[in-house]
Amino acid sequence: MGFILVGALVVGATLVFLRPIEQAEEAQAAANRAQASVPLVSAMTVDSGSLVAGNELTLTGQNLSTVSTVTFNDVHADDVTVVDNTTVVATVPTVVDYQPATVSVEVFAGEQAVAATAALEYSYAPETAVDHQMQYLFTHWNNYNTAQYGDLNPIGGDCANFVSQSLIARGWTMTDDWYNYDAGNDWADAWGYVPAFDEWIRSHPEYGATQLGLDQRDQVKIGDLAVFDWDNDGSLDHIQVVSSITVVDGVTKIGMVGHNLDTDYRDLDTTITTDHPGATGWFWSIP
Repeated sequence: MGFILVGALVVGATLVFLRPIEQAEEAQAAANRAQASVPLVSAMTVDSGSLVAGNELTLTGQNLSTVSTVTFNDVHADDVTVVDNTTVVATVPTVVDYQPATVSVEVFAGEQAVAATAALEYSYAPETAVDHQMQYLFTHWNNYNTAQYGDLNPIGGDCANFVSQSLIARGWTMTDDWYNYDAGNDWADAWGYVPAFDEWIRSHPEYGATQLGLDQRDQVKIGDLAVFDWDNDGSLDHIQVVSSITVVDGVTKIGMVGHNLDTDYRDLDTTITTDHPGATGWFWSIP
């Protein structure tokens, strides 16, 4: 018949019997050792920032070397870097649809959520010119601001009108050759007509716009402009604003927001192949 020894500890080859108080102390020590190995976030250095991705925050705590993912209301951080066992740096992703929000920040080691000493929250707010531009675009891409700028679709298309509006939201001001007054009843060609807008931005280097080819996507930023010649006849037909940039298997994918096929994340490649085979165009990169 076998025996179960209670209150015993093997030290080397010697069986040592523990008194009840020693048993309790050893159990507590074991619990403390286990607790000391558990990942824990104790602080987050930044709790607010821009609507557009790029802000960095630092998470500190203990046993963070296994951290693999940081999410903002289930949106993954663009980059997560484990600095050491106590420090993780995460690049904040763009907020959903460029609208101000306060979101929960969660940290994961593999599939396991990492505990925090307090609830982690991050507040997005429009801080930069591009923030204001994108917030405006995503407020009105399917809800036209006709009271202020009218709707130019009945007379050829509203795409340039909408892009010009977004530049006003970005901080630009109307000029004597680029304007829209009286809810779209008095507007300059450069404001609402794509070829005229393209000529206008070329003739105003003070805005700092740089022309990039469609093959220079790695230089494009959120808020830049994309113009298109649908049938490659030398006359521009359409303009939108870059709303997303992702890299998939080494290929840069561009999403666009705009009017006249009102869209929030229209895929560039689909646009120039499936929608308009053989279309050409370029970007205007805005500083």
